[in-house]
Formats: sequence, structure tokens, C-alpha cells
Amino acid sequence: MKVDVLLGLQWGDEGKGKVVDVLTPRYDVVARFQGGPNAGHTLEFEGQKYVLRSIPSGIFQGDKVNIIGNGVVLDPSLFKAEAEALEASGHPLKERLHISKKAHLILPTHRILDAAYEAAKGASKVGTTGKGIGPTYTDKVSRNGLRVGDILNNFEAKYAAAKARHEQILKSLNYEYDITELEKQWMEGIEYLRQFNLVDSEHEINNLLKEGKSVLCEGAQGTMLDVDFGSYPFVTSSNTICAGACTGLGLGPNKIGEVYGIMKAYCTRVGSGPFPTELFDETGKKIRDLGHEYGAVTGRERRCGWADLVALRYSIMINGVTQLILMKSDVLDDFETIKACVAYKVNGEEIDYFPFDINEGVEPVYVEMPGWKTDMTKMTSEDEFPEEFNAYISFLEEQLGTPIKIVSVGPDRAQTIERYTEE
Repeated sequence: MKVDVLLGLQWGDEGKGKVVDVLTPRYDVVARFQGGPNAGHTLEFEGQKYVLRSIPSGIFQGDKVNIIGNGVVLDPSLFKAEAEALEASGHPLKERLHISKKAHLILPTHRILDAAYEAAKGASKVGTTGKGIGPTYTDKVSRNGLRVGDILNNFEAKYAAAKARHEQILKSLNYEYDITELEKQWMEGIEYLRQFNLVDSEHEINNLLKEGKSVLCEGAQGTMLDVDFGSYPFVTSSNTICAGACTGLGLGPNKIGEVYGIMKAYCTRVGSGPFPTELFDETGKKIRDLGHEYGAVTGRERRCGWADLVALRYSIMINGVTQLILMKSDVLDDFETIKACVAYKVNGEEIDYFPFDINEGVEPVYVEMPGWKTDMTKMTSEDEFPEEFNAYISFLEEQLGTPIKIVSVGPDRAQTIERYTEE
């Protein structure tokens, strides 16, 4: 068996949670492979709305195995709050969720360090979610991290040593803080974490494949936030691209099958960093309001702009995307004109590739198309799509060289339309 990978192609917030939930019935296993509690995967069904931060989006389908992989960083206190809220709403987790022993732990001092580092950067700050994710990945790479498996053996001494090292750094930064409440909640989270099935996930997932089980790998954030290939330094601290599924779960590259790339019909970004198609006018505000573009975790306003096909072609290339999924098409239902960036103008020269640096001097070159001016939220088949929307889809497929397989016309699980469905 092969594993299929689902990931975002823009700057995150593309709607991955909803799509994983829609696709999960076709799979036996759903596995998160990177990121931390800065993910805000929003799912809506049966009149309820859920936001998942660390837990895979397949958790609502009762007979599925859900795995938090080794590439994820986990905050026990935030995990406990998220898991208990799900259990209180009638979704038992302990028999469904497996957690890699090799996943790294976000310590209370990681969160304080995150705030201290951002404060020290002043106007150059990256705009992190303040969850301690960057400092945790830093410790991982510098071989100073604590992992989930460490809670099973001599944990108190390991934690004390890591905390002392962080306190020395905070002292050097002259950063004042109070760890008391954070640490209390964190220790409660550690005890809660002990109740779960802690596994060697690389063995588990490969054994499941040998047994013929189907696996869907779920990414967090988006390709343009990848630490290597995104708009560095305004990126996250992990590899959000398809290759991250291999390192974040212990899978060989030859195990990868379909790669689902998720994109919005427009584009958004949260926090600092370049955004060539960003709109600062009433159109941008209208997209934000109609699309409810506010962070599921932070509540921050998302910056909004037209679709950037230069960046999307780049994302499709480095991920090996085989199928596209178009989200939030309905947000553009009321627009007279739709635009899409097909090239950049840099220092007077027009280019159609994603350059080393997009921090300044990049001017988008747009193509304009007529809007469809139709409410698509009640549609259940592509046969109902207006002519102008079909033209937009065809344009995107031609520009991106990849078929659009699924179209979302609203936030609910039911508002999902598959195209090219075989009889």
C-alpha cells in the first residue's frame, strides 16, 4: 500500500481540516506529520464546529486509527485541554489516538522563550503564535529536546535540566516572567498524556501498510511557510512539504502515493512576511469579512489577496502534487471581477517563477476574469456550476498543470463537491 499526503499550498489556513474529515472514510489511518498547536484545523458538521490544534482531523470517524507522528511538537497542557473538550462533546479519544514517543515536548519555558525572542526582535519579529514551537524545534535540532517517550523514564531529572538551561537563556535576555501557573497546567498535561497509547509510530505505520491498511498523512500550516522553501525567515520551524511526511512519520519516499494540494480560490496570510498579491483596499476587506478570515487559534485578522499562481506552481512542483482541492470558492460568489496573479514583475522584468526573495520589489501581474455572481453554497454537483466558475476552474487547471478534483462551496462537511467522479 501507498500513503496519500494532504497539505496546504499557500501560507496556511487553506481548509485542510475539513478536507481530511471528508476524505477520512476512505482511509483506515490518519496521521499528522509536523507542526504543533499553531494548527487550527476547523471542521463543521451536524451543526457543530470544532477546531483541532494537535489532534489529527480523522478523529471524528470512530473506527479510524489517528497518529500524532514524531515530526509533531506537542504541548501537554494544550493537548489536554483540546482532548478533554473533544471527549466532553462525545468523541472518545483514548482508543483512537496513538502518539509517537519520538514527538518532541513543548516545555513551559519554550513558550516563555518564544515571547522573549519575539520581544527582542522588535520591528523584525516574525509574528509567531507564541506557542513555543520555534524554540522547541530549535532544541530538537540542537539535540537538547525532551520527547514524549522521556516521560516514561527518569523524567523529573530530564525536565529539571532542560528547564535550568532555558532559565539561563531567559536571564541573559533580562526577560521577566512567572512560570508558576504554566508549569502547573503543563505537569497536569503530562499526567494526562500518560493515559494514551504512546507508540513507536514509525514501526506502527509501516506495519499498518504491510497489513494493507490505507493511510492519509495530514500536514499543518502551508508550503509557503516551509522552513526551507517558504518565504524565509517569515516561516514556521518545520518542513510543511510532502517530504516532511517521510521524516515526520518514518516513511520511505517510495511509499508516497497521491499528493492532495489544497488551495483557496484566493489567498491569505497571517502574521508578518511578504505577500505579493495582498489587497489593502475594500476588496481585501470584503474577502476577509465574507471568508471569516480570522485565525482559528489566535483570532488574528488574516491578510487577504488574490490567488498567486506563481507561488502555487512552485508549491505544486516541490510537493509533487497530483490533485488539487479548491476551497472557499463561495467566498467569491458576489464579485464582479476575479483576478489571479500569473507572473511577477521584478526590477522591470517579468518572471513566471518563484524567486529567492520576495520581500520587496515584487509586483504581481494579473489576469482578470468575470465573476460568477451566483450563490453556490447550496450546490451539490458540478453540473450546477455557473459557466464563469467553470471557466475559472479551467483557467486554474491550465495554469497549474494539475486537475482540480474537489471543490468546496461552504464550511460544512456536506458542502463538498467532487469532480471527474467515475460512474
